[in-house]
Amino acid sequence: MPNHQTEIASRRTFAIISHPDAGKTTLTEKLLLYGGAIQQAGSVKGKQSARHAVSDWMEIEKQRGISVTSSVLQFHYNGCCVNILDTPGHQDFSEDTYRTLMAADAAVMVIDAAKGVEAQTVKLFKVCTLRHIPIFTFINKMDRDARDPLDLMEEIETVLGIETYPMNWPIGSGREFKGVYDRASRHILAFQSEGRANGVRMVDKIEAALGDEALDELITPPLHAKLSEDVELLDGAGMEFDLDAVLRGDLSPVFFGSALTNFGVEPFLRDFLRLAPAAAPQGGGRAGGPLPAGIFGLYL
Repeated sequence: MPNHQTEIASRRTFAIISHPDAGKTTLTEKLLLYGGAIQQAGSVKGKQSARHAVSDWMEIEKQRGISVTSSVLQFHYNGCCVNILDTPGHQDFSEDTYRTLMAADAAVMVIDAAKGVEAQTVKLFKVCTLRHIPIFTFINKMDRDARDPLDLMEEIETVLGIETYPMNWPIGSGREFKGVYDRASRHILAFQSEGRANGVRMVDKIEAALGDEALDELITPPLHAKLSEDVELLDGAGMEFDLDAVLRGDLSPVFFGSALTNFGVEPFLRDFLRLAPAAAPQGGGRAGGPLPAGIFGLYL
């Protein structure tokens, strides 16, 4: 394979979309952290933070703790050249987001685990579906009180009209959040945050198989029993994973985690790069092509 073809095949360009405050820019920071592009992740909490998010470079973004303009960030991970398009979530700056989506080969949809699907997420999702690009879902803030994960997945399917497949499964939520269960490896990934509220560094992970007696001590007997019940339900009643459906934009792989405390970020990054499409020509290579004329007026 020629070198330029190898370069193209190794590239992953995706946009991160969400409703304001769902954790989009925080997730971007943690992906950069695991990709080795930064040594310490910043915060998007405005004046209270000594270190600001890399993608929030404008003074107004630092002061208000929001993204005002789109940013392109690049790093390398496991042989892939990753381009992240971090887009504004607030509707006041949404035209920039819609234009940025034209350059993406995939989208990562960030959803607040307590709030579920919100208004701006619906608008941005519709723009993505017009181009039939793959949409990956990261359900964020599992370290806070969250809704039942089955209810969240049902809401995504009902409101957005896309099928879902959970790639991992959360173990508890809020103060009882212990990590995630990886369905492919059938292992528990239990993370230690060292008591850091902001989770600025990569966390250690402990692997243990479901049903292992050691899990009672690691995640508590009640959470172990609940996890076993949920996994049995998913394996028995859930749909099969279909990569072709993912690439058509008909099925969204779902990941649970907490960007702020780093829970589930690296498993998401690893699986996303394995499943997401490489760079494609704009206007013909991806199903759906460019956005139709006048699309910005429709959603502004």
